[in-house]
This record gives sequence, structure tokens and C-alpha cells, in this order.
Amino acid sequence: MFGLTGFGSALITIPLATHFVPLQFALALFALADLAGALRVGMENPKGAVRAEWVRLVPMILVGTALGVTLLVNLPRQAGMLALGAFVLGYAFYSLFRHESKKVIAAGWAWVAGLAGGITSTLFGAGGPPYAIYLSQRGLGKEQFRATMGFATMTSISLRVAAFLLTGLLLDPKVWLVAVGVVPVSLLGIFVAQRMFLTVSREQLLRAVAVVLLATGASLILRAI
Repeated sequence: MFGLTGFGSALITIPLATHFVPLQFALALFALADLAGALRVGMENPKGAVRAEWVRLVPMILVGTALGVTLLVNLPRQAGMLALGAFVLGYAFYSLFRHESKKVIAAGWAWVAGLAGGITSTLFGAGGPPYAIYLSQRGLGKEQFRATMGFATMTSISLRVAAFLLTGLLLDPKVWLVAVGVVPVSLLGIFVAQRMFLTVSREQLLRAVAVVLLATGASLILRAI
């Protein structure tokens, strides 16, 4: 999923992983896997990224990450997951069944997307949907969308890893031991997705984004319940 759309892996893997390991362990583990994936995708085609969009997102990603760290211990996780899942699910349905429109949303929405993504990245390991929702409405080509998403998620996940180091979640040696097996498999998945990406159109890619949002929004709601 990450290799095809530039986001979405953590929202799928973490709810599944928490059936086998504690949530904090899953968050820390997949932060490392996502960082490797983000670096792989983000540096794959840096010239294709729309730097202006990335620059607009970064300041509020920083603010959102700081807020997310503050809320990490205090916010009731189930309530937050349920709210995020409902929002993502609602937008997914809208995206799948909306009429085709060439309308481009205002660049100012980058501030909202960056803030939301920074917060949810730290709290739930799921910063991608706000960035994807914003960028999918900015009239980007499929290469531009994927490359810019790669830059946004690379920034967001790097900050998440730094936050988890500061809070101690990444100081558990078991996390790093398991990551030795998880990271290579994640990179293999991205390699396979890269071959798939070459065969799809922009419309198919945006529909794939909507499907990922549908699946991940539903998974968050189920996890909260």
C-alpha cells in the first residue's frame, strides 16, 4: 500500500499487529519500518515532488507532532481512533462516489492537513490520510502526488521516530530486533508496488487512495470498538 500510494501502511499494519503485540510495541516497530519505506519512496523521484506543497505542510507537521507527543499519554485512545476513523471513512465514501470535478482546493488547507497529520502520526502511527486528502485535491499528476506524499510522510515519520526516542518507546531492544526482519520485507513490498505503479493511471491511483482510506478508516473504527 505504501509503495503504491505513498501512505496507508501503518493504518493497516498496526491494527492487525495489535492482535499479537501491545499497541506501544507495534507503534514503535512500524515507525522504523515506515521510516525505511518513506526514505525509499521519498528519495525515489525527488524531482517529481512539488516542493511548494511540501514546504506548506512541514511547519504544521512540526506543530502537530509536538501536540501529538503531549496528547499521547493523556488522550483516550479509543475515542481518538473512533473520531479519526469516522472522518477518514466518510471521506473515502465521498471520494469513491463523487462526480468528477476539476476544482482545486485552496493551498491554505495544507495547514490543516499538516497539523492533523502530525497529531495522528504520533498518536496512531497514521499521518498519511490528511496529507493524501489534501494532495489528492490539488490537481497533481500521479508521479507528483506519489513523490510529494513521499516527502510529506518522510518528514512526518522522521519526526515520529524522534518523538518515540524521546518518550522511550524506541529504547526497547526487542523492537530493534524484530525490525531486522520486518524492514526488509516492507522494502520488498515497496519494490513490488513500484512495478504496479508504472501500469496505473492518475484516476486509478486516486481511486486506490480512496480504497485505502476506506479500509483504514474501517480498521480504526473496529479497533476503537
